[in-house]
Amino acid sequence: MAPTSKPAGSAGPFLAAEPSARHHRTVDVAVIGGGQAGLATGFYLRRAGLVPGRDFVILDAADRPGGAWAHMWEGLRLFSPSSFSSLPGWMMPSWNDAANGYPPRSHVVDYLTRYEDRYDLRVMRPARVRSVVRGDDHRRGRLIVSADGLELEARAVISATGIWDQPFWPVYPGATRFAGRQLHASQYDEPSDFARQRVVIVGGGNSAAQILAEVSTVAETTWVTSRPPRFLPDDVDGRALFATARARIQALQEGRDHAGVAGLGDIVMVASVREARDRGVLKAHPIFERLDRNGVVWADGTRHDVDSVIWCTGFRPALRHLRALRLRTGDGRIPVGGPSGTEVVGEPRLFLVGYGDWVGPASATLAGVAPSAKATVERVIASHLS
Repeated sequence: MAPTSKPAGSAGPFLAAEPSARHHRTVDVAVIGGGQAGLATGFYLRRAGLVPGRDFVILDAADRPGGAWAHMWEGLRLFSPSSFSSLPGWMMPSWNDAANGYPPRSHVVDYLTRYEDRYDLRVMRPARVRSVVRGDDHRRGRLIVSADGLELEARAVISATGIWDQPFWPVYPGATRFAGRQLHASQYDEPSDFARQRVVIVGGGNSAAQILAEVSTVAETTWVTSRPPRFLPDDVDGRALFATARARIQALQEGRDHAGVAGLGDIVMVASVREARDRGVLKAHPIFERLDRNGVVWADGTRHDVDSVIWCTGFRPALRHLRALRLRTGDGRIPVGGPSGTEVVGEPRLFLVGYGDWVGPASATLAGVAPSAKATVERVIASHLS
């Protein structure tokens, strides 16, 4: 049975010292990141009998709960109902606004805020981790986690920082000459910022489609993609994606191949995107070749004057805090494996949770992170705390 109340005898909130004095502490497990992956991991650590704030500590760089959701644009919506968007132990409260479809960003932030309080996970924030280094080379030795004014020695470290802090900006000729505004999707706030402008939106995923749907109501928009966008059928939403992700997990466990969610398509037809399609604005153009001072230019010489470019070009794993361990390969990722699928090959005291399919099918989603978090905690208990 999942815990539903605060653990008896738990330690008080563990707060970092003033920046001028480095506070040193030894714990069993340090979890880096207080978003959805870190909270799911904390849930399973607590269920395994570890006490938050004493046996394990969750460190979060943000100054408030909600993970990446707290920083996303207000109009963003989930792809599925609340019941298919929940972390382990407690279902997300329902969202009953039938006119607007699935829950908005603010509902998710509220849920994550209440989730960490419900399980008394005692997330330390703001506590940005600067580095993780080896205290020694023994498998059952310690890793040292350093943040501002704080140093932790841990038998195991679970990195769950996600991708939000590492937006990807592609390099295009002339980008530095463009006199208009350029921003990444992570910086987008609301469509009114672009009223009566000419806006190019770059990218073929869900963020691009949802931002295009909003901005096109107040601005002249041009959508450009590196390949034709792939739209899911109108009746396919997060529920089908969740079922497909679970099927992939099962297939991989049985040694079978499975395309997973990537085999279905990219863009979920939420209400705003369907409405944009009905207005005729979901027309994608090939990616331009370069930018100049006033706009974008295609390979055939066609050019288009624009005021703003919104780069909806995705993210990379936020792993800079692990740089000193020298674990990355040429593709920028860190190889993982082991029974959990999240154990770092070059450092078995380190685990990665929630960065995407390469560390667990659908692990970067609310509904999909639980299997990876659970398997990781089981492995940490068995290999480092038993």
